[in-house]
Amino acid sequence: MRWEPLLLIILMAGLSGLLIVTIGGKRRWFALLVLGYLTGLATILFTPISFDGTAVYIMPIGIGRVNLTNLDVFNLGFLENIILMLPLGFLIKWALPKLSLFGVGILGVFVGSSVETFQYILSQHWLINRSSDINDVLANALGVLIGGAVVAVYYYVTAKRHQRLRRVAA
Repeated sequence: MRWEPLLLIILMAGLSGLLIVTIGGKRRWFALLVLGYLTGLATILFTPISFDGTAVYIMPIGIGRVNLTNLDVFNLGFLENIILMLPLGFLIKWALPKLSLFGVGILGVFVGSSVETFQYILSQHWLINRSSDINDVLANALGVLIGGAVVAVYYYVTAKRHQRLRRVAA
């Protein structure tokens, strides 16, 4: 019963992978890379499989805990959650280049709170023992924002470079 979320993730990833491979396209490798990231992310977030930075392990059966008040942003778990969400920030800003960094930050808060809410629901129903934590919401939002900011800086630098090259060529 605890493994139903993992089976659903694997089924959805497999069907999506088949769709990507059969339809093809110029950026098939990129689509498969994104699918791999999202599958890994979903596995880490919504199944009893956990990664603590050095090892992968299976969480014991339980309903997890909820922390809505104790802020603790100076620990390794906070940094791990930021790093985990950086690629999602890259993808959001790359897919929606006109979205402002404020919009990316708001979307990051929405993603972080949705993840924690979904973890709470899955922990109650399938006993995956995931905790719902305000620190994780903040770290997830910060990771998405930093990832979006990196892409925004990249867009800005390349636009300036193209302007400079056009001026030199003219």
